[in-house]
Amino acid sequence: MISVAEAISKITQSFTALPSETISLENGLGRVICDDLIARRTQPPFSVSAMDGFAVKASDIKNIPQSLLIIGSVPAGTKLDDKLEEGQAVRIFTGARIPEGADSVIIQENTELSPNKKNVIIKAIPQTGDFIRNAGLDFTEGETLIKAGTRLNARSLGLVAAMNIPWINVVQLPRVAILSNGDEIVLPGERIGENQIVSSNGVALSAAIKSFGALPIQIGIAKDTTDSLYKSIEKALSFDLLVTTGGASVGDHDLVKKVLEKLGLDLEFWKIAMRPGKPLMFGSIENTNVIGLPGNPVSALICAQIFIKPAIEKMLGSKYIHSKDYIQAKLTLDLPKNDEREDYLRGIYSVSESGQIQVNVFKKQDSSMGSLLAKANCLVIRKPNAPAIAAGKFVTILRLPNSWESI
Repeated sequence: MISVAEAISKITQSFTALPSETISLENGLGRVICDDLIARRTQPPFSVSAMDGFAVKASDIKNIPQSLLIIGSVPAGTKLDDKLEEGQAVRIFTGARIPEGADSVIIQENTELSPNKKNVIIKAIPQTGDFIRNAGLDFTEGETLIKAGTRLNARSLGLVAAMNIPWINVVQLPRVAILSNGDEIVLPGERIGENQIVSSNGVALSAAIKSFGALPIQIGIAKDTTDSLYKSIEKALSFDLLVTTGGASVGDHDLVKKVLEKLGLDLEFWKIAMRPGKPLMFGSIENTNVIGLPGNPVSALICAQIFIKPAIEKMLGSKYIHSKDYIQAKLTLDLPKNDEREDYLRGIYSVSESGQIQVNVFKKQDSSMGSLLAKANCLVIRKPNAPAIAAGKFVTILRLPNSWESI
């Protein structure tokens, strides 16, 4: 068995960034940028009002109340051709262009109109620049705002749009084939035999892989026969990655490894010193890398988080920083000594009233219990042969994502 760290290293070293493609900005959510993005426009392109009110010369208002002559009105999207002179004011609205000669804005709450509505009464003394957003406050034309390797979210997409960039070069989506295996499993909604169970791995892994930024394609469930597995795996050898679940252990009906080897598998490793997920396999057949996951639902999803995610990040050329997912938390209960395998325990972390991050580890950790994984929001990591640890001590946890559509 090899260590988790060694397995991650071997897997990620086997992948390279995929080629680029050009897409419309509106389809950019979750995609990874290939090139630095440079602003094609200054934002704002001219000085604008930050509030509804009146544009004035600050030097005109040394005492209050002060009456100024209204010479015009400037809604957003328009421009006043006249220059503001001494003793004058311009009605202005949020986002409207500041008239030439004006250097501050009086918000409308600090004004009132004269009875004839031709003058405005100013009731607050302004400072030069009040409530004005100067040209280039946000960014300027030619400025590099988004670096290559950035994965676009709602915030960055809005910025790219403001930069006046309608088309973007992104890394192609990695195509990941998912093959489940076993006579005992059927798809959700299908007729269930007396000795069968519903397969959850295909659906769960597909969702996870999509959240990692790849394109998952489920290619079905292979039976526990050499012929069925051979035909299914052959179909997947044009993909960037083949992920299998089940059939990778040492039983008489665990045929996946044998069939892969017949198809030319160059095996990198098989079995990892971790729990859950010991019978994990990695290798390649020609240009297709293969990750063989355990069949247990919890093992499969945890291994996907630990091993498949960094593989996909490598194919995407992403600059994602994994260390931010790992934090320290205070235990709420004792944990016994660990054995020779690295342990990933499901749990729930929370923030106490004092601001302390604490974690509660579930007492049951069976790798078939998907209900507990669904409730968990973190994994408590225990290194091989870690000594017993008491409640109140700190441990490393891996935070699990709650949503892939976060802004």
